Amino acid sequence: MGVKVEIDPVQTILMKRGLNKGGRAQQFVDSESLRMCDPYIPKDTGMLIDSGTMNSQIGSGKIIWSTPYARRWYYKPAHFQDAPQRGNYWFDRMLREGGRKKLVDGVAALVGGRSSL
Repeated sequence: MGVKVEIDPVQTILMKRGLNKGGRAQQFVDSESLRMCDPYIPKDTGMLIDSGTMNSQIGSGKIIWSTPYARRWYYKPAHFQDAPQRGNYWFDRMLREGGRKKLVDGVAALVGGRSSL
């Protein structure tokens, strides 16, 4: 009795699951990261929040908030009395406050996997 096993190439498997570079999984992480960061980003006119959408290419794996003051607001200690969730280190805080699990669970569901978080 003989057994023959045929396995698709790794790139084909990754593409089928949406795990290729710029694939469904990366697009999900990028767009959800922008969405979930929104309530954490300091807001005056909303330009800093909008700059994330305008300057990030969904699927690239890079989220870019680009305004003349984005870097200062990201690292500067800030607390907004009327909106206590908004302030510095918005991406890091979003991840710590449940965002990491939501992203991992979302990708797992999207690609047909399971999450251990």
